Amino acid sequence: MDGGTYAVRLRGLQQRIDELKEQIRRSHTRLSLLSDTILSTGGAGSRAVIRFDNELSSAFRLTKVLVVLDGAVQYNKADQSGLLSEQSEIPIFNGTIPPGDHTLQVLVTLQGNGFGVFSYLRGYRFEVRSSHSFTAVEGKTIKLQAVSYEKGGVTTPLEERPAIRYVEKVTSGLADPSVPQVAGGK
Repeated sequence: MDGGTYAVRLRGLQQRIDELKEQIRRSHTRLSLLSDTILSTGGAGSRAVIRFDNELSSAFRLTKVLVVLDGAVQYNKADQSGLLSEQSEIPIFNGTIPPGDHTLQVLVTLQGNGFGVFSYLRGYRFEVRSSHSFTAVEGKTIKLQAVSYEKGGVTTPLEERPAIRYVEKVTSGLADPSVPQVAGGK
């Protein structure tokens, strides 16, 4: 390689380094502005702890659970073996969310479960769709449970029993409720 080619390549490399330095400087500036914005608005946000509880009787076997929070899939599991149905509680989401209105959508697929004279139940398939809107409050934690249960009683037709209800509980602070808090400070 002659001296002229080397000098051209060196200048090109120097220009690329200068461009990268400028990109880093701009990124640093954007990060600094974003940090200032978050700190000036309190930045505390809100916390959500969402779980799915299965309170269905053994007449139903859970074969699929799909949970969507604000359009983003948080949990999607299909299982024909029965392991999903054995879980009475499934953690879905535990983290910070922006304050404001949110929507939780749940889709549960069930199969009838019976034996002996009730073996015909295995031929039944059920799909329960549900949607729930909730509001996350700045500086607070919302615990939201989506509970699959059987509504009605023994006279209620089997196909009308599966349903989903929601239980909300709002607490002050943003601490993770799944982590035990130490009292006394020492």
